[in-house]
Parts: sequence; structure tokens; C-alpha cells
Amino acid sequence: MANKPARSTREAGQDWLLACVRNPTDVRRAWAAEELARIPSGEHWRVAEGPLIPSLGAMKHLGSRRLGPVLVDVAAGRAWWLLPASLRHELDGVPQLAVHPPGWLLVSPPVLYAIGDRGWLEHPDGSGRLTDPTALGVAFGVGGRRPAEALV
Repeated sequence: MANKPARSTREAGQDWLLACVRNPTDVRRAWAAEELARIPSGEHWRVAEGPLIPSLGAMKHLGSRRLGPVLVDVAAGRAWWLLPASLRHELDGVPQLAVHPPGWLLVSPPVLYAIGDRGWLEHPDGSGRLTDPTALGVAFGVGGRRPAEALV
């Protein structure tokens, strides 16, 4: 009996993202037409939006243990971080990040490939892993400064 090829983490991540929407068929249709899909936040995760270049630096400082999915749009210079749905006030003092309310629509390409200038820089991996909001706040640093001891 032949072994099935292992599913990639990107495929698992796409399945996870589709499991987070009420009507995955609509999302699949948009992607099949090479269009971005509108995926509401809130039930499974929340979204923080920030500038792209500082987000790249924050990703580096977070490291893989505390880093969840990050969607970027290179042309717009923006990044969207997926955070736990239980997010409260952990990012209130971080002026570079705007935390969107539950129900906000994330305009997303598939996990498997980018559409235009928008793609997943850190892909969902299927595990449900999200960015730790406290660590994200430290990585962005209040006033642009990162306390070194908080990043270890």
C-alpha cells in the first residue's frame, strides 16, 4: 500500500483558516477567482494592524515560539497580526498597533499563495497558534524602545 504524501503546514493552515469562517465555500470561491476573501475576526482570533517595516523587526524579536500568523500587504506597507480572541487591553499602550474589534473583516488571500501584493509572511500552520499579545507589545515597544530582558 502506497503512503499518502504528508500534508504541508500551509495546507493545514489553510484548512484551519477555513474552519474559522461560517461559510468556507464563499471563501474558496473568492480564492478560486483569484480574489481576496473577507474573513471576520472575533470568534477564533482578533487582529492588530501595524506598519510593515516595524512589524518585520517585531517578528524577528518575537521568535517562533510566540509568533502566530502575520498577513502583509507590501504595496500598502501594512501587516495584520492574528491574536487570541480573548485579547483585552494588552496592546493599548502601543501606538503603532491598531486592534480591530470583533467582526472586523480581514481581507485575505489563501494561505497557499499570495494575491497581488498581499500574502502570509508567517503562515497559519493548522495548530491554531496565535501571536502572544504581551510579547507583541514588548517587541513593538512603547515609544519604540524594546526592553532587552523582556525579549528572552
